[in-house]
Amino acid sequence: MSQGPKGLRRAISVLPAGTWDVGTAIGTVTLAHDARHRRRFRYAGPDGLDLLLDLSEAKLLDDGDGLALEDGDTVLVRSAAEDLMMVTAGPGANLARLAYHLGNRHLPVQLLPDRILILADHVIAEMVAGIGGRVEPILAPFKPEAGAYGGGHRHADDEPSHDHGHEHDHPHAHGRHHHHG
Repeated sequence: MSQGPKGLRRAISVLPAGTWDVGTAIGTVTLAHDARHRRRFRYAGPDGLDLLLDLSEAKLLDDGDGLALEDGDTVLVRSAAEDLMMVTAGPGANLARLAYHLGNRHLPVQLLPDRILILADHVIAEMVAGIGGRVEPILAPFKPEAGAYGGGHRHADDEPSHDHGHEHDHPHAHGRHHHHG
């Protein structure tokens, strides 16, 4: 079968890392964390690979996953190295407390047993240092917790009444309503 000029190729499904032979990949797409949660996107690679990801639903692509093309070929997914900050607890500080403060700001975080990875941000670095954390800049792939993508649809075991929104009444103040004076 003769192949015409390299045109746009459609990827129609994802093969999870470890379930396929990486050696058979015809090319590689290297994606930052925010491009790895997609249903549809166009990727034009430096090697001439022109790809349209066209899935039935958004998927979180992991390093080592394969994108199965319509014609039977497979493209390897790699996580791009990104400018991150590695947060660890300084003397007398508590990593759980640092995680709480970072989570409170709705930042994407990657939680590891002894450290937290976040996107480089000097304002956040100062906040972390102010509450006893140590911050070290690193260049590494970023795999934030799934909750960072929102939507709540990933929680199959949640109670139906579970609410991710903020429409309900809060017992705590948000700092702008209660002025006594």
